[in-house]
Amino acid sequence: MRRYDDCDTIFARMNYEAGTPEYCDYYSRHPELKEIDDELRERPDLCDRNSPSYDPLDASEVSSNFSLVASLRSLCDGKPSSEKLHVDITTATETIKRIAIDSGAELVAITNMKPEFYYSHRGRHRENYGDEISLRLPFGIVFAVELDGEMIDAAPAMPAMVESSRKYLKAAMIGLTISYFIRGLGYSARNHMDGNYLAVLPIVGAAAGLGLIGRHGLLISSSLGPRMKLGLVTTEMPLKCTPPLEKNLERFCSDCGICSRECPVSAIPGCEGQKANDTPRWKVDHELCYSYWRRNGTDCGICIRVCPFSRGIGFSKLEDHLDGKLKQ
Repeated sequence: MRRYDDCDTIFARMNYEAGTPEYCDYYSRHPELKEIDDELRERPDLCDRNSPSYDPLDASEVSSNFSLVASLRSLCDGKPSSEKLHVDITTATETIKRIAIDSGAELVAITNMKPEFYYSHRGRHRENYGDEISLRLPFGIVFAVELDGEMIDAAPAMPAMVESSRKYLKAAMIGLTISYFIRGLGYSARNHMDGNYLAVLPIVGAAAGLGLIGRHGLLISSSLGPRMKLGLVTTEMPLKCTPPLEKNLERFCSDCGICSRECPVSAIPGCEGQKANDTPRWKVDHELCYSYWRRNGTDCGICIRVCPFSRGIGFSKLEDHLDGKLKQ
């Protein structure tokens, strides 16, 4: 599997301002995306007061939460202590998991970080646009924070985005807590959070056994479904890894398809046989998805709301459903 380039993500592309070096560089290499990206950037931004879902208090909270997350970005990297404490792998793993749970994570797992889990280059911010991601720490601590069901049930209205922003902030704080702890032991560690990811978190979560990737491209856990936000800390400290789940979610999603039917812009595929990054899974149209975000003024969340796993059915149903149909 080839490595994704962070420059290609829709969020990085929306940061490229006309006339800047990164804008000129990116669209000289991807002229086919220039017209659609220019059109998207001209639309009202998320939380715009003229959007159909606008609420002044909710919009203010979303803005303040993401502003705080942005201010934490410089804390993601740091030098480890000069004195390295040699700890038992089992004890270290249990301690890390306990810190994650005590800090507010619902789920936590650990995996070996394969090279393809990391982006190839950075693209989100001007100061490091195009930088190759060469520091690839070997272990990944991936965790999930739960999205409140009542807030997500409001999707695509503003309360769902309020909850999303709250949990991005919570995941950032949990990751910082873990990474600071590990660096204090003398080991390198990096926190990956909203706006500052160096790895593709759903892929890491699936490899760690935290869940499975569904038709909508989101990681689904048995207990939370896709109703969660992910965080990741990568480190050189040796830890015990958890195996991926051995479940056939693809068959379930093929029979279900409700996220595809309910998507207001048909960004989630309804057919089979598509590939994402050379792997046999559904490929979401991120341009169409994001176009609805800008039109509605929120980060939508309809696919999370309607997913049967958001209703707590659990992975036991993967083996139970018969006759090629999901009973609603």
